Amino acid sequence: MSLIGDGLNKAVQKAFTRPAPKSAGAQMRYLVKQLGGTKAVAQMLRVSQRTVERYVKNQIKKPRPDLAGRIDREVKKRWQPLIRAKAKQKAASTGGIIIDTRARLGYTAPIGSTDQDRIRHLTIALPPVHAARLFNAQEAGASDARLQEIAAEALKEVYFQDGGRRAGSLDEVRFTDIEHLEFDL
Repeated sequence: MSLIGDGLNKAVQKAFTRPAPKSAGAQMRYLVKQLGGTKAVAQMLRVSQRTVERYVKNQIKKPRPDLAGRIDREVKKRWQPLIRAKAKQKAASTGGIIIDTRARLGYTAPIGSTDQDRIRHLTIALPPVHAARLFNAQEAGASDARLQEIAAEALKEVYFQDGGRRAGSLDEVRFTDIEHLEFDL
């Protein structure tokens, strides 16, 4: 998937009230229940229907690493949808979202200002409007590049312009070479 999309998903997963199933058999049983049959699960995971049935019956206990990653990702994508929706709604309406990043940040500004990109480590609370934009774009299937643009616009407004109190003539913020990125609700 994407760096920013994965970061947003991990932030929402911290709101889960119960842990997701851990064993391969429990995960498969959950997916079969959610999708309504072993055939749909087999198609989604790109394995045979018989393989899914064997996991459900605990005849196979340890999947190969690539399959284990796909199973885990699909289970977490569907786990506790109401809790997930409430966490996103709270972040988008009242709570906002915290971004912790170490990346190369720079900006385009009028001649005579220092606009050279440099590595910065920032931990900033973004207002709910920016959290809403990020979550809405993610749900609409935005690419990682688009999510990165939205995050850059949020950092421009909150960090560089301080909510309109400074750097009013700032044109564009560049948010590249991301070394670390984590979100928290």
